[in-house]
Amino acid sequence: MTRVWKWNRPVTVREVLEDLQQERSIAYTTVMTVLDNLHQKGWVRREAEGRAYRYEAVSTRAAYAAALMNEAWSQSDNPAAALVAFFGMMSDEQRHSLRDAVRIVQGPEETAQPAQAAGTPDTAQADTPVPDTGSPAADTRAENPGSAPEAPGR
Repeated sequence: MTRVWKWNRPVTVREVLEDLQQERSIAYTTVMTVLDNLHQKGWVRREAEGRAYRYEAVSTRAAYAAALMNEAWSQSDNPAAALVAFFGMMSDEQRHSLRDAVRIVQGPEETAQPAQAAGTPDTAQADTPVPDTGSPAADTRAENPGSAPEAPGR
């Protein structure tokens, strides 16, 4: 999937093969089988082009990551605690991205209140707070770099 997402356009088995062969030796039939499996699972759609197929991702890498996070979070017996632990694992840059994402989802009407019209101080937070747990969980990524789920067919 990484290679299909990388191009962001329909690709052939041959294109993926040539790209992968820059890093390691791999057989055409292996790439063909993986792309066929991804098609069977609904991760890619394919369209015939001559005697070959062109494969295209059904969703973006961001949508895939969001689905993984949602699935993991929904299986927690304590979603709030899971979020706090997750936030504790984030870097400052990731927390900043989270704040930006919350602002986008909330929209301008939810992130700012007309303070002058109400005659009260503006209580809306421009920066949506993200808990800083101060826990050692933030170091977990450095200790366990392979702990994040991998995209299929990587």
